[in-house]
Amino acid sequence: MRKWWRRAMPDHARVRDNRWLNWLGPGLFDPRLWHFRRRSVAAGVAIGVFFGLLVPVAQIPASAGAALLLRANLPAAIGSTLVTNPLTVAPIYMLAHRVGSRLLDEENGGEARALVVASEAGDYSPTAINAGWWERTLASLNRVGRPLLLGLAIFAVGTGLIVYVLIMLLWRLQVVRAWQRRRERRARRH
Repeated sequence: MRKWWRRAMPDHARVRDNRWLNWLGPGLFDPRLWHFRRRSVAAGVAIGVFFGLLVPVAQIPASAGAALLLRANLPAAIGSTLVTNPLTVAPIYMLAHRVGSRLLDEENGGEARALVVASEAGDYSPTAINAGWWERTLASLNRVGRPLLLGLAIFAVGTGLIVYVLIMLLWRLQVVRAWQRRRERRARRH
């Protein structure tokens, strides 16, 4: 796996000579951004998952910028933003909206309140209906947006922390197992 990853990654000279990346300057070539070490990879994946879940647009630049600032693994940060993709975005957003609605206690009352406000207006002329369209649209965006934003924020922070801890533990477990195998091989030889 490690050999495949190294072949797939561009080398420093190729990245340095890329005209689209010149504006990032020497910070892009910090070795901590490219080496696969436990803390760096765990932080990179956590950053990528965080921005992948929280930011619906420009996830990759946001996670790359955060990885540059925090000196986390850049490829891991960029690649893990793909946690939200065309197959997963709808279920994640629906579940996030449901969680946010429950926490804001807006689960069943949102649509009923909007219908009551519309019926209380009483003016059903085309001018009044068109004038009320913008207010109804903003109200529905507010009704959907607040719970969705809260749910996505909870998912982003929670999943980012869980992924960070899980990678740290699994990496440590892999290192411990490798040490045990080496000891067993040495014991068999002697």
